[in-house]
Amino acid sequence: MDKELEVARRLAREAGSILMSFYKGDAKVEWKGYDDPVTAADKAANEMLVRELAKSFPDDAILSEEAVDDKMRLGKERVWMVDPMDGTKQFIEKLDEFAVMIGLAIGGEPKVGVVYNPATDRMFYAAPGVGAFVEEKLTTKRLRVPELADSTQMISAMSRSHHSSTVDTIRHRLGSTGEVRSGSVGLKLGLICEGQAHIYIHAGAKTNQWDTCAPEAILRAAGGRITDTSGQPLEYNTNHVRNLNGIVATNGPLHDKIVETTMAVLAETGHD
Repeated sequence: MDKELEVARRLAREAGSILMSFYKGDAKVEWKGYDDPVTAADKAANEMLVRELAKSFPDDAILSEEAVDDKMRLGKERVWMVDPMDGTKQFIEKLDEFAVMIGLAIGGEPKVGVVYNPATDRMFYAAPGVGAFVEEKLTTKRLRVPELADSTQMISAMSRSHHSSTVDTIRHRLGSTGEVRSGSVGLKLGLICEGQAHIYIHAGAKTNQWDTCAPEAILRAAGGRITDTSGQPLEYNTNHVRNLNGIVATNGPLHDKIVETTMAVLAETGHD
């Protein structure tokens, strides 16, 4: 996977440069749907990523948030899953919490992942046989999740833009009071990889496979766990692109307990 990781890292930086060229000005915002913005920056980065991935890996399929899904990918073993900008709301608000995300799923499993925040020049990445790392400035650090197994001491990674009363209830049951907020899903999982957080729960069905493919590859390589809210593996390269049963990502030791608590709360309250 050396070539795949090398290309993904290079393209993430190139896409990041495109995003930053827009970030310094006024980004023109359009709306794909309710509460779902897209900018010229997303589109420009997407065009480059799709073009260059196709050049480097012509036999692979590509699923990108800002490109038409023609379903040809369903017949492919290898599918690149791309979000040219995860955290568009934060980009618009000039908050440095957005990321380029490039993941490669093989046989429906995330294998290669790159999450790059161009505003802070921090890159998380992982691949089989390589491990998980975060790179910033002139330093590269291997990622390994902490082994904390006391839910009352666990810090939750929380959404910057969406408040969930269901997640609040789950955290209350677990006794987790600490929190850290971020925009991008990829950056929230990065917080778990670095030990700055231990739990991330998204109880609803508003995330997509391009939101989780790259971060999952990194989290798993760092020793963490991620499933849907019923404890089942997330699925990739399926006919639908949403993570229909939500996300539970943790540092690992109490994952099953956290899933059990999540299921109990959802059975009582439903999703939000």
